[in-house]
Amino acid sequence: MNIQITSRKFRAKNSLKDFIREELKTLEKYNDQIISVDVILSFTLLKDSIKTVEINLAVPRKIISVTTSSEEFEKSLTLSIAKLKKLLAKHKTKRLTRPKENENKR
Repeated sequence: MNIQITSRKFRAKNSLKDFIREELKTLEKYNDQIISVDVILSFTLLKDSIKTVEINLAVPRKIISVTTSSEEFEKSLTLSIAKLKKLLAKHKTKRLTRPKENENKR
């Protein structure tokens, strides 16, 4: 699994990057065919700073995208990972229940 972390308009600390990598490793038990993961961190400079995490996950024949915002990057990332776990489980069941291409041709 190739992980790329991009932070917009700021420099992410190594501790945050390590936390992101650890959380993304847990997704491998839901789908072992993950090709790459792009994580984009950004925030808005309003009165209350809102942190946004966008995750684009590539599996064969599909790209799954999730975006979450909250007061902290860790909280946004945790919410995004929870959403991805549900989507990966759904994708896996669809993949397993779909009839094989060779069976349709007979």
